[in-house]
Amino acid sequence: MTFRIARGATLALVLSAALASGACTRIKDHQGHLLDQTLVSAIQPGVDNRQSVEATLGRPTFTGQFSDRDWYYVSRDTKQLAFSMPKPDQQTVLHVRFDEAGNVAAVERSGLERIASIDPAEGKTPTLGRNRSLFQEIFGNIGTVGGAGRPSETADNPR
Repeated sequence: MTFRIARGATLALVLSAALASGACTRIKDHQGHLLDQTLVSAIQPGVDNRQSVEATLGRPTFTGQFSDRDWYYVSRDTKQLAFSMPKPDQQTVLHVRFDEAGNVAAVERSGLERIASIDPAEGKTPTLGRNRSLFQEIFGNIGTVGGAGRPSETADNPR
C-alpha cells in the first residue's frame, strides 16, 4: 500500500514539475513580412521598378507618409517569457526608394538600432494650467457665468 502512495506522489510531483516548467517556456512570435534574403538581394537599384519589386517581395508593409516613392517592408521576431512583455529579438526594416519614373533608386536595410525606447513618466503627466482640486473643478463655475435674471458679462456688456 505504501508503494502505491509513494508511486502516486512521485507521479504527481513529476506532472506538477512538467506543468510548472511548461509555463516558463519562451514564446517566440513573428510579426510582419517574411523576408527571404535571396529575394531581397535580388532587388537592384537602376534595374528593378515598382512592378518587379511588388512581384518579388509582395505589397509593402507601409508606404511613405508624404509620398508613395518610399516602400517599407518590416519584419520582427519577438521573445516573451511567461507573462512578461514581448521584447524584440530581431528586426529588419527594408526601405526601397523609387525615383520619379518608378525605378528603384536605393535599397536600405536596418535592424534593431531603429527601435525607439520610450519610457513613460511615472505618476502624473505634467500639464499647463491651474492645479485645482476635485471640489474646485465641480463647484468652481458657480456664480462665474451670469446669474438668474442677470445678463452674463461679455466684452460688449461689462458689469
